[in-house]
Amino acid sequence: MSIPSSNKPKILITGANGLLGQKLVEQLVAQGNFGVIATGRGACRLSGTGFTYQSLDIENEQEVESVLAQLRPEVLVHGAAMTHVDDCEKNQEGCYRANVLATSYLLRAAEKVGSHFIFVSTDFIFSGEDGHNPYTEEALPEPVNYYGQTKLEGEELIKHSTLKWAIARTVLVYGLANDLSRSNIILWVKSSLEAGKQIQVVDDQVRTPTLAEDLAAGCILIAEQGARGVFNISGSELLTPYDMAIQTADYFGLNKELIVRTDSTRFTQPARRPMRTGFVIQKAMDQLGYRPKTFRMGIELLAKQITLASA
Repeated sequence: MSIPSSNKPKILITGANGLLGQKLVEQLVAQGNFGVIATGRGACRLSGTGFTYQSLDIENEQEVESVLAQLRPEVLVHGAAMTHVDDCEKNQEGCYRANVLATSYLLRAAEKVGSHFIFVSTDFIFSGEDGHNPYTEEALPEPVNYYGQTKLEGEELIKHSTLKWAIARTVLVYGLANDLSRSNIILWVKSSLEAGKQIQVVDDQVRTPTLAEDLAAGCILIAEQGARGVFNISGSELLTPYDMAIQTADYFGLNKELIVRTDSTRFTQPARRPMRTGFVIQKAMDQLGYRPKTFRMGIELLAKQITLASA
């Protein structure tokens, strides 16, 4: 195990092979204020240099204990989770291991080395049916699916720990991963309309969609400032998936008539979704200097990344 040798504080990221993890590593390396330790299950899938990669199974308590004791990060950003909502509903045991037990192992190990613990959470801790959206940091959680329940349990573990902690709650994260493996609403709408396919998109759910780069930037602001407490880190615009599809078609000059407006009663899924979430992000803007991009700007950035990836 190689420990970064520099006078910079060390920041350890869980789930570094995922979309958020990739953006965190990219931005942290570019900024150069931390020694960056990327961790993930199995081999490194990150591109570039300037960071240390450590294979880590966060569901293995002994491994977590050993790695953190050796690396002793000043900051830990816990972004790894089982996030597929329907999979969580169908495999509750696996979801609990990944989202609750693994978090407890990381917390316990981080307490021994005094890390600033930053936990990435979700709007799915809310019901979306209580008339309080968009939600502030003080809103009362009421999850309607098992994924949301496990993330709320993770939050409670954090809040009752002895560590300096922060929770970064986010909403509907979209972006382009290095290996292009993960789809999102923009890519789905673009590829469907380019193929001349008609698509049905719901207009009765509301979110504040979040560009992955913005979520990473928000987490880094929390880390740099040693901020504590709960922060809503999302986009600023309340949009329905239908709104997002129309904006995507507009940007790429595609046929909007192929987009059929529908509602969520037409779809059967194992897990219930909260209907209307979205966040008020004023606290993060005022206290951290957080400034997210508009959804239109997010589409523009993805369009550039798609062009570069296919060049």
